[in-house]
Amino acid sequence: MAADLFETYAVTAVAVMLLGVLSFHDPTRVALFPLVLGGVAIIASIIGTFFVRSRAGNVERALYQGLIASAVIAAAAFAPVTYWLMRGISLDTVGHAPGWFKLYLCALIGIAVTAFLFVITDYYTSTRFSPVKKTSKASLTGHATNIIQGFASGLQATALPALVLVLGILGSWKLAGGGTIGIYGIGVAVMGQLSLTGLIVALDAFGPITDNAGGIAEMADLPEEVRNVTDPLDAVGNTTKAVTKGYAIGSAVLAAVVLFAGFQKELLAKGKVVTFGINQPPVLIGLILGGLMVCLFASLAIEAVGRAGGAVVEEVRRQFREKPGIMEGTEQPDYATAVDIVTRTAQREMILPALLPIVMTVVVGLIDIQALGGLLIGVIVVGFFFAVLMTAGGGAWDNAKKLIEDGAYGGKGSDAHAASVTGDTVGDPFKDTAGPAINPMIKVANIVAILIIPLIT
Repeated sequence: MAADLFETYAVTAVAVMLLGVLSFHDPTRVALFPLVLGGVAIIASIIGTFFVRSRAGNVERALYQGLIASAVIAAAAFAPVTYWLMRGISLDTVGHAPGWFKLYLCALIGIAVTAFLFVITDYYTSTRFSPVKKTSKASLTGHATNIIQGFASGLQATALPALVLVLGILGSWKLAGGGTIGIYGIGVAVMGQLSLTGLIVALDAFGPITDNAGGIAEMADLPEEVRNVTDPLDAVGNTTKAVTKGYAIGSAVLAAVVLFAGFQKELLAKGKVVTFGINQPPVLIGLILGGLMVCLFASLAIEAVGRAGGAVVEEVRRQFREKPGIMEGTEQPDYATAVDIVTRTAQREMILPALLPIVMTVVVGLIDIQALGGLLIGVIVVGFFFAVLMTAGGGAWDNAKKLIEDGAYGGKGSDAHAASVTGDTVGDPFKDTAGPAINPMIKVANIVAILIIPLIT
């Protein structure tokens, strides 16, 4: 996740700089603008960490306090920065450049998109709200109903984030003047959204830390009061992991929109005036291939997790057969072999999914430029829905299990708990592997398309 967000941050900053230099008359100021926005946001994030405290012991609220404080400070700091660098800027071509205040509002839209994505994802993955509670309750009637309800929650969780992104894109595009220059406004909005990346990475890291702390407490047979501390922290960690993934998906989609605009500008610079109309068969073919690429990528990633898990299960069974003293505590299990299986499988299994967005993008680009444009659009649209579905659904399954382990619907050892464990096991490759991996896949496809322009024009 840290690598994914850093990539989005770097790619977006470069894309906004490129669009600005190609569109405005003063290249120095527009090149500095996204970098200075990021710089003041880092300071805001550092200050925000001092607000992460709670006397009542509400960990989730304490974490979000820091995020809110950083957002408010960044929003205030963006005003003088935008006034200083973008006041009186003019276009290279005929037309009116957006005023500095409108660009400032675009940056605020980015921060607002972040806030809405956090609230929506929190609603669909937190133990405090209806979707997780419904998934827990569905566990009472068995494994199948748990899977059905969790999958339905994941599907529902795509609707509101999609509307937020649509409104964010529309608002920033219109404020910047629409047309080609409007894309620059979307880029500024994405930089505003990415301004909180530092704290987002910290929130995402909180999840695995608390998860592993709970695992250590359980394996070491620590007292029940220790688990009473680590379990609520783990539930909060599951939610923070989910909301940061939702943030990453939203920023990846908006960044991909800017990258696609960069792709079009690069084509124009090479003397290729290309339109991407849905009524053009090559574009439609590309759209279908883009959707295909997302589905195939997700399938390969989930299948890889299944194979790795199966290999570990076989290894554990082998050790139980050959070392019966493991269960009695008289023999030590061979942990290193199991870890080696997981490490080797993780590296080997990701070769094909990693090659997919590179090879398919290059092949389609060499065949037809319009089909390549359609492919990029298809990857962005289908990839967004798949990524949100899997991360939100996986988070709901995980916290549904946590809710039951806290005593709901029979607690640990009940039939409902067994069903929730199944749902959590299905949700893990959704939220921890395939869903987050779609984000870099979207961006890789767009970056490769820009890089191969000299080959295809």
